[in-house]
Amino acid sequence: MRHRIAAEAGDVDAMSVLGSLLLRRGDLDGAESLLRAATAAGDRAAANNLGVLLHQRGYVDEAAGWWRIAAVAGSAAAAHALGRHHRERGDEPAAEYWLRQSAEQGHTLGAYALADLLEHRGDVGAERWMRTAAERGHREAAYRLARVLDKRAEREAPGESGVRTGTGLRPALSALSGQPGQPVRPGAGARTDGAKPGLVHPDMGARIGTMRPAGGARSGDARSDNGRKDGVRAGGAEARRGDRGLSLTDEAEQWYRQAAARGHRRAALHLGAILERRGDLKEAGRWYLTSAKDGEARAACALGFLLRDAGDEENAAVWWLRAAQDGDGNAANALGALHAERGETQTAERWYRAAMDAGDNNGAYNLGLLCAEQKRTAQADQWYRRAAYAGHREAANALAVLLLQGGDAAGAEPWFSKAAEAGSVDAAFNLGILYASRGDDVAALKWYERAAAAGHTEAALQVGTARLRDGDERDAERHLRCAAGGGSAEAAYRLGTVLDARRPPAGPPALGEPAAQKTECEEWYERAAEQGHRRAQVRVGMLAAGRGDVVEAARWYRLAAEAGSRNGAFNLGLLLAREGSEPEAALWWTRAADAGHGRAALRLALLYARRGQLTEGQRWASRAVELGPAEVAERAARLREALRQELTA
Repeated sequence: MRHRIAAEAGDVDAMSVLGSLLLRRGDLDGAESLLRAATAAGDRAAANNLGVLLHQRGYVDEAAGWWRIAAVAGSAAAAHALGRHHRERGDEPAAEYWLRQSAEQGHTLGAYALADLLEHRGDVGAERWMRTAAERGHREAAYRLARVLDKRAEREAPGESGVRTGTGLRPALSALSGQPGQPVRPGAGARTDGAKPGLVHPDMGARIGTMRPAGGARSGDARSDNGRKDGVRAGGAEARRGDRGLSLTDEAEQWYRQAAARGHRRAALHLGAILERRGDLKEAGRWYLTSAKDGEARAACALGFLLRDAGDEENAAVWWLRAAQDGDGNAANALGALHAERGETQTAERWYRAAMDAGDNNGAYNLGLLCAEQKRTAQADQWYRRAAYAGHREAANALAVLLLQGGDAAGAEPWFSKAAEAGSVDAAFNLGILYASRGDDVAALKWYERAAAAGHTEAALQVGTARLRDGDERDAERHLRCAAGGGSAEAAYRLGTVLDARRPPAGPPALGEPAAQKTECEEWYERAAEQGHRRAQVRVGMLAAGRGDVVEAARWYRLAAEAGSRNGAFNLGLLLAREGSEPEAALWWTRAADAGHGRAALRLALLYARRGQLTEGQRWASRAVELGPAEVAERAARLREALRQELTA
């Protein structure tokens, strides 16, 4: 009322203010007359507001005319409105001129609009104005500035994102072979002794490898093919510093935090990703929850993974369901994986189809894995092909393995190549196996090296073995260390042998000398032995016996012998015989001799000869002659002849 009384008395400022109040209220008729009167009196704010009013009524050209008048008079808001008007009309030079006028006068929206225009054109000045708008509190500008910094950090120091995506949850090895833990056998040389898929006991000699599709994952995980979704990354170029002396990632985090605090749901999602990657799961969960409640499906999905990792599978499923119903294919994949893990294959298939319908190629890949596990080979081929043609590299690898199982090596090779060139480490390893099975060791080694460089444990073992054959011990050691560190028992054993060969021969211990500490080679032997590697167990037993630790030696020999090692059985027999347990020693020597151990057969022949059981002694002597090696065969032959003469005397 005070403004109205003043306006009726001819106060221009009151007319302008009252007109703006009525405009905000929606009383366009009441506002127009007041604004026109104030504009006629030269009030630039009234001219700007009159332009807004006319724009709302659809008189766009007339509105632009009043904005121009206000902008020329120095109104930053009018310059912003006029700049946007010209941009909508496609007149970018005029738009830039007026937006720059607005931004340089300190108008936040003008700075943001100018930054948006410059970014659209690829102008390097866009970041400066985006930063200006962000510093003045514009939340979208803060978010977009954070994205720019984050992407730059990603280019300079690629890192893995904290926001997870889901892919095929079912273990691919068991899915394709039909037997959990059994590897797919691609042909010549692909062997296993059952200790671990893809690893061969050293008693069997060097192997080519075990062909496989992508590895499996835990419940609720899904294998992702092309990295994290929607570019949500938390990697950072720590060496590169921003304008504030912070790393790019740290500065991006600050802007994400500012935008998220002002209610920007996508900024909250990305902030949660950074915090999760850093290990601050509690705060990450809070930001995911904030974003998810505001309707961000990806945040709901990420929150589900966070809850699943914390052991709360039920609440994880609730958030995945919410995200999947909002069209998030990643969450649909995670739900499918969860139901597949529970054996609810029909429900799993429904969610995988939902993921596929949402545009997530992982859905087709997961359907292929599900069908392969159920022996529905034709359907698995169909879904793998659909995902592979869409660019899913692990689907291409799985399809190649499926074709190879069906005997179509020619059809499998192009898919392996396509997957490997797209970055599939498993496909590169499988190509190595394929070429090795054909005798093309040069090509095989090239692909093994590529897979090993990407961290593939078994490929690193293959490269290390090849380097040992070539006499390049230094490079062999490097690759064997990588493979052993990745959990390969065979690599740990081979690394132990390399280090063992460098040790000077140990002399007899001096009187009162303390017991020698374990060497590095023994530590690697033990690591392999603890994983069930039989030759390593035998070697650890021998080292323990050399230290005089008979109990420890017997334990390792027994483990190896019970796992089928003939050397372990022979050595255990020797140990037992020295301790006076000759009957039990005979049992282990018999097991070793039956497995082809010539020295064990000779020991049995001598044992039975001493007991007077000449016929049995002669039988084992003959067996020792057959088994060798040469010096054993020679001694066994002399013993057999002596026993024959004794029997015929």
